[in-house]
Amino acid sequence: MINSRRKFLGQCCAAVGTTGMLSALAQLRLLGAMASPANGPLVPATAGALPDDFKALVCLFLAGGNDANNIVIPIDPTGYRAYTTGRGALALPLSRALTISPRTSDGHAYGLHPAMPELQSLFGEGKFAVLANVGTLVAPTTKAQYTARSVPLPPQLFSHSDQQVQWQSSVPDQIFSTGWGGRLADLTNAFNANNAVSMSMTLDGDNSFQVGQEVVQFAVNPGGAIVLTGTATASNHIRTQALNDLMTAANDNLFKTAFGGLTRAAITNSESISSFLTGAPPFNTAFPATNLGQQLRTIARLIAAAPQLNLKRQVFFARMGGYDLHNGQIDASNSTIGAHTNLLTDVSQSLSAFYRATVELGCAEKVTTFTASDFGRAFSTNGDGSDHGWGSHHFIVGGAVRGGDIYGRMPEWAIDGPDDTGHGRWIPTSSVDEYSATLASWFGVSATNLPLVLPNIGRFARANLGFLG
Repeated sequence: MINSRRKFLGQCCAAVGTTGMLSALAQLRLLGAMASPANGPLVPATAGALPDDFKALVCLFLAGGNDANNIVIPIDPTGYRAYTTGRGALALPLSRALTISPRTSDGHAYGLHPAMPELQSLFGEGKFAVLANVGTLVAPTTKAQYTARSVPLPPQLFSHSDQQVQWQSSVPDQIFSTGWGGRLADLTNAFNANNAVSMSMTLDGDNSFQVGQEVVQFAVNPGGAIVLTGTATASNHIRTQALNDLMTAANDNLFKTAFGGLTRAAITNSESISSFLTGAPPFNTAFPATNLGQQLRTIARLIAAAPQLNLKRQVFFARMGGYDLHNGQIDASNSTIGAHTNLLTDVSQSLSAFYRATVELGCAEKVTTFTASDFGRAFSTNGDGSDHGWGSHHFIVGGAVRGGDIYGRMPEWAIDGPDDTGHGRWIPTSSVDEYSATLASWFGVSATNLPLVLPNIGRFARANLGFLG
């Protein structure tokens, strides 16, 4: 507790006179939403009213380490034989794989997990792309370099907490200070003239991705509208006035001053969002009634409200937990059912509904959703599951996506093969930096400014992987 207090006060003091008190107080940045509207999903009455230069970036974090080795699988004879040899009991039956036809070929045929028919459809429509074997890297790394430790490696490679921070910061070789989404928001916030609320919104609490120096992440609940409990009715006006007086009172205590300022800003932002999300007609698009489905529904509502909020750039963070499955990944008698299948069903249905909602709003070309996770899982099985890995496959969905293709390079499906550090923990063939730089460039960051968002991008040959138009 003492160390935490000292760290907190140190951040406060460092902030005074620079970027401001609120941007330094990461521990107090978020006040959660306390209530949601009773009349269902709401959007502004006029769809497609977003300005031509509007863009929104949505990070979907699959917390716990998603086993992407069962999301995209080889289905040609040679590839499938290598896949089943390495995966053992985890291998999906060939007959259940959902065939996809990538525009470019690496000599193999591929299929998706049977729980993902909606994403199969989006792949066929050219709105969904796969980035193969991406992960945290300090510098490009081969197996020989990994074995000899002749290049620096990301610290604590198979640690959940460390790898989550490294994925979200894209600076694995430095102590965490900001996330790449936060740096992106700091750099592009100038697009948002007189914005009513923060351009950086989280649907699942505090995260490292959106920590910036200037732009403060603002939290809402999947329900959408935000009010402070006990202040929304006329009978509570005395309580509300007392709270306002308390928050605006002069105070010599640094902590109390910061808390008061943060609370006032949160209440103001809450009132703004509530007012813009009230009284409009519902979506025609139906979202799953899951937590992820409702997170993405609310993001769609907030995108639709961007003109009223004076926002031309928005960065969102959604999170779905449950991926640290180990030996609880599949049903012991059937690899196509079980916990992982349930998670992928939700992802496929929710991402598809979100994309369809952006089409309904007339802004599909302006919204890009991408996935991230702690790490992949080992290719080899531990029985009914898989252990912590490294490189993993990820999704990009949106109207601007050059979909219907697999980007990057798939690993060679062989235990102790050229891409394996042991047990099928793939060395990434694309870096988080390259992945993030491609997204940031689409969002409007120039090549000159790209190192401000991704400081390590100069270590890698490709600043754009090509999956976005």
